[in-house]
Amino acid sequence: MALAVSLGACGQQPIPESEAPKGDPIACSEAGVGLAATCTLEVMQTREGLALTVRHADGAFRRMIVPRDGHGVVAADGAEPAVLRVLNAAAIEVAIGRDRYRLPSTIKGVRLIE
Repeated sequence: MALAVSLGACGQQPIPESEAPKGDPIACSEAGVGLAATCTLEVMQTREGLALTVRHADGAFRRMIVPRDGHGVVAADGAEPAVLRVLNAAAIEVAIGRDRYRLPSTIKGVRLIE
C-alpha cells in the first residue's frame, strides 16, 4: 500500500495491489536516479545457478545469475555486464549499465561475497 501512495505522490498512477510485483523489496536506481526501495527481487534455482529477477515498479526487469560456484553475479540478458561492488558484510551493489541494485550478500543460503 505504501508503494501505491508514494507513486501517487509522484504524479503517476498507483499500481493496484493485485497487480503489484511479487518478491522481496530491494533498493534500486534506474538510469542513474537515486536509490529507493521500489524494486522487488525474485529468486529461483536453475541449472546455471541461482536466477535473480529484479522487477521495477514500472514493469521493467533485469535478470541475473549467481553461478553454481556461488560467488558473484552475472547479467543473464542484454549486452551490458554486471559489475559487483561490496558495500559491507550484509549487502552488495550490482550495476548493469546505469541501473543499480542493492542485494543482500546472502540469498537463499548462497553467499555472494567472501
